[in-house]
Amino acid sequence: MLQPNRRRRIDQEVLSRNKDEHSRCKVETTCRLAQAHCAPNFDDYYSYRSDPFIMAIWKWKFSVDWIIRTASCVTLSAKIRDKKVPITSFVIRIIDSAKDRKVLAKLEVKDKLLKKGGRFDWRVGSLPARFIIDLEFLDLKASSPNGKDVCSIWPTKIMNHQKPNSGVLESVGRMLTEKIHTDVTINASDGSIGAHRAVLAARSPVFHGMFKHNLKEKDDSTINISDMSIESCQAFINYLYGVIEDEEFFKHRLELLHAADKYDICDLRDVCSESLAEDMDSSNVLERLQDSYLYQLPKLKHHCMQYLVKFGRIFDIKDDFNAFLQTVDKDLVIQLLGEALSVCKGS
Repeated sequence: MLQPNRRRRIDQEVLSRNKDEHSRCKVETTCRLAQAHCAPNFDDYYSYRSDPFIMAIWKWKFSVDWIIRTASCVTLSAKIRDKKVPITSFVIRIIDSAKDRKVLAKLEVKDKLLKKGGRFDWRVGSLPARFIIDLEFLDLKASSPNGKDVCSIWPTKIMNHQKPNSGVLESVGRMLTEKIHTDVTINASDGSIGAHRAVLAARSPVFHGMFKHNLKEKDDSTINISDMSIESCQAFINYLYGVIEDEEFFKHRLELLHAADKYDICDLRDVCSESLAEDMDSSNVLERLQDSYLYQLPKLKHHCMQYLVKFGRIFDIKDDFNAFLQTVDKDLVIQLLGEALSVCKGS
């Protein structure tokens, strides 16, 4: 065991010889993932720190401390501010940077409270010359320092995107819920909803065109949306009126995305895209990639491709990915290959 004075002296000598070493440990992020690519110069003792990175409302940092042939300690720390302390669930892995990306160590942590000035330490074995610290946040909550007054960071609340005037919102919502002077009927696959032409026309150019021209919908005062259930259709109409609940939105996101595309509602398309990127993981990334291509969502597609290729999750779902390649459009396959080549050139 090194004495404190000798440890500090060795640390200072190494850092002076490698004063720019920390710049080699840059952190890349996407969605809920963060990866630090580390290639340090080893010594008898070494302390190594990453660049800070933002995840949710906090600034995070990795550090690695080790003694050769003995043990290593990987630390995750967050800069606490505004008395909002993170309670986090995550999976952290050490991955060999070699081509096979072998997982050298893995740990899952549930509901870890990082108090002010606190940090999470993970003791692992010896590390290779080049390795990746791979961190995937499963959940993030904010709390007071004593662990009380907990509120979720993810998923982002849908109303944060709309930012309506509460008084106007309440009045428009009452028009819908109390059926005040409704003048059009929306027929879903298993029920009907009363609504207002003016609101629908103002929110969607497709609805506006239906009522402006001499179409069947104008004459009959009905709109048939037979590809949506009454429950998902109600969520869609609630969104148009600005009164959708968060749980309702997340339950019907895919149906809402389809409706946004069909009725050309750009803000709903954007909100769905952001939300689908926010909780992406290995179990749904291929479905999200297919949706991004189908509905022409470039940001979501970019996140999916980064998640699969740049962040290496493609190695975790090899069988599913091979099956996926057999069914998707060839143009999407070409785009995936292009992303892979771009990552290879940049590495």
